[in-house]
Amino acid sequence: MSDAAFEALTAKIPYIAFLGVDFERRGDEVTGRLAYSDRLIGNPMLPALHGGATGAFLEITALTSLAWLRVLERIDGAGEWDGAFDPQPKTVDFSIDYLRSGKPQDAYARAVILRRGRRVANVRVEAWQEERSRPFVAAHGHFLLPQGAKA
Repeated sequence: MSDAAFEALTAKIPYIAFLGVDFERRGDEVTGRLAYSDRLIGNPMLPALHGGATGAFLEITALTSLAWLRVLERIDGAGEWDGAFDPQPKTVDFSIDYLRSGKPQDAYARAVILRRGRRVANVRVEAWQEERSRPFVAAHGHFLLPQGAKA
């Protein structure tokens, strides 16, 4: 049941497929994977992943993590998924720290929801390639939650 809900959730956002992002989930934890493609290279001299692509990857991971948490709450409350989704959270601000160049290979990201109130969520997300302990980009964002979303 939750596999179908997660697939439906990520299928709602065409930009996820456009960038080549897929997700693995374990319970409430979501890990995104940005599949390497030559079209993601921003600086061919290094070569390095484009900052816009990695920034979008982090934002997508944060938004998907927030939306998935709400779906899990609906499933737990009802005992099964009713096929409905709340509207997507909206980005209020998103600050990105580029720590080093992204290599021409797959990247992974995981978001941590630091605080989720009634109206706003505070999320930290990091992306890594070879070692999770060595992120190459990190971000912090605030997201406006849909009206009526359970805190």
